[in-house]
Amino acid sequence: MILGIDTGGTFTDFVLWRDGVLSVHKCLSTPTAPEQAILAGIQALGLDPAQLRVIHGSTVATNAVLEGKGARTVYIGNRGLGDLLSIGRQARPALYDLQPPLLKPPVPPALCLETGGRLAADGGLLEPLDSAALTTLRAAVARLQPAAVAINLLFCYLDDRPEQAIAAALPPGLFVSRASRVLPLIGEYERGIATWLNARVGPLVAGYLGRLQQGLPGTRLAVMQSSGEAVAAGQAAAGAVRLLLSGPAGGLVGAGYVAAAAGSGRLLSFDMGGTSTDVAMIDGAPRLTTAGRIGDWPVAVPMVDMHTIGAGGGSIARVDAGGLLLVGPASAGVDPGPVCYGRGGTEPTVTDANLVLGRLRADAFLGGRMRLDVAAARAALARLGAALGLRDPDSASAAAAGVIAVANEHMARALRVISVQRGLDPRAYTLCSFGGAGGLHVCALAEALGMHRALVPARAGVLSALGMLVGQPGRLLTRTWLGPLATRDDAAVGAALAELAAAGRQALAREGHALANGRAPRGQQPGGWAADQTGSGPWRGAWREDSVDLRYQGQAYTLNLPWQGRERTAAAFHRLHAARYGHALELPVELVNLRVRLTLPGLAVDLAAAADQAEAAAPLGQAQVTGCAQPVPVLRRAGVPLAGGLAGPAVILDPVATTWLAPGWEARRDAAGNLHLRLL
Repeated sequence: MILGIDTGGTFTDFVLWRDGVLSVHKCLSTPTAPEQAILAGIQALGLDPAQLRVIHGSTVATNAVLEGKGARTVYIGNRGLGDLLSIGRQARPALYDLQPPLLKPPVPPALCLETGGRLAADGGLLEPLDSAALTTLRAAVARLQPAAVAINLLFCYLDDRPEQAIAAALPPGLFVSRASRVLPLIGEYERGIATWLNARVGPLVAGYLGRLQQGLPGTRLAVMQSSGEAVAAGQAAAGAVRLLLSGPAGGLVGAGYVAAAAGSGRLLSFDMGGTSTDVAMIDGAPRLTTAGRIGDWPVAVPMVDMHTIGAGGGSIARVDAGGLLLVGPASAGVDPGPVCYGRGGTEPTVTDANLVLGRLRADAFLGGRMRLDVAAARAALARLGAALGLRDPDSASAAAAGVIAVANEHMARALRVISVQRGLDPRAYTLCSFGGAGGLHVCALAEALGMHRALVPARAGVLSALGMLVGQPGRLLTRTWLGPLATRDDAAVGAALAELAAAGRQALAREGHALANGRAPRGQQPGGWAADQTGSGPWRGAWREDSVDLRYQGQAYTLNLPWQGRERTAAAFHRLHAARYGHALELPVELVNLRVRLTLPGLAVDLAAAADQAEAAAPLGQAQVTGCAQPVPVLRRAGVPLAGGLAGPAVILDPVATTWLAPGWEARRDAAGNLHLRLL
């Protein structure tokens, strides 16, 4: 039995694969102790932990960074560079704001220590690190009594021995994060921030995973990384900074997997949960970036390329001092939750608005396991309407329509950020919605972007958990290898990439994965590797991807391309630069970083075979939906025809989500249960 789990701000989702059959479950999250909801869900599913393999998406690291929490951390840098993280890049977030607010330094000056061991750009030693300096450093750290230490020396990616010496000299019992291990890349500020974040949240992640493992004795537990590969829980805490987009990465893996099976490879996706909405582009597979941000901080570790806004089902609607309607980013979360949950919430939310408009069924939420309070939601929205000065006889419905319109505009703007603002025409893509609230907004968002096609996957309300289930173990390794591309021959680059791959295989072997060098299976990239297969089961293959970061000499930013040999890669770089920025330059090309991605076999779920064929297809009745003159049909997903199509308006239910098929749209269902929507 394999269980995918996604912990969200409002709900914790479960997808279980057992002998080819998929089962889903959803329960309210427990934000102060996320493991409690997980343990309760496993108990509700009647599962024996000793027989489970679990792949989990965790928000512990993300929440700690966003809330400014974490372990007391000492930062150690070279002499004269203790304030490196506070100075940063001296880049103003708003170009013409000459008096930007002063940000709180990531590490207080009292916790920043300086020492020797400074290297030159060619790896030569400029300042030695002797035993006296190490003794002094150890005493200073002992006096400050931190829980974690972040070590970031200049050019440590060329020689990590000074950082290793410092780590060995520190008092025992500390969580130690070395830049040469966390992110051995050029860019001392970005590398330092990643190392500091890793140290700050590492003890929290270690404690959480330890409690979870203790509550699941005998379970093989893995955690999804921000780049979409799963890593064993025992190894996850050491690289906690790579878990910052753990949950959203699972959603994109799941969306890519479902879309590929449904024949829709190019997606513009939005994941609308209870607290936030994540938007991304998927072109066969989720795109990765090394220029992501979490809160105020750059995160240069590879992560899925996405944009997040505070718009979810729990986003609170309110009136500002000027009388304008605002929706989000504050969320009711799980406690007290939307008004209709009956858990003490008093402020109207997007979920309350959808319920008042008739797009949600009070008796069918979570498959009928949770009844919603329509009267309470209507009263809350009537109060909002009064605050807005609405004179409509049905002020609650008018206010609800306004809340939905504002929330939709927030999400449409986010979708434009990752498409139109990058020179991509959204009309060439399919809009894929998932998350518990996504299907309620998919038609309106598609129309706002001029899109004519949309996909609402089966089990859309738990798609991130499905992504955890089909996620593959792996490693993404990086190393700076700076120099003109013209001076790097193919054999030398190949050897350096092979060295990175060997380190990745060793790391995977420590998790119990047996690997064998060899040719990639048919249909995969040549020069890859295969995994030793033990036992039987529906497992997808393994592969290795080699890539390089290139730039024109003098540039600060790079483009990542697959390594195809020096000549072909250089030509591909010029073409990509011209496509991305509108021009190519007659300047030398510089190789900056090497990257190797190793991926182990993952579970191959036959989504069509796992579809719930027993679900009733008979209509469930009709509902009065605001804006529709006649009652609209209500039916389960199985009632949507496989061919011909269902014309909107209609309310389509499944156990973990609801889809609002707006007027002017048509839906058809495929064999796996996915809904394909088309604007008529």
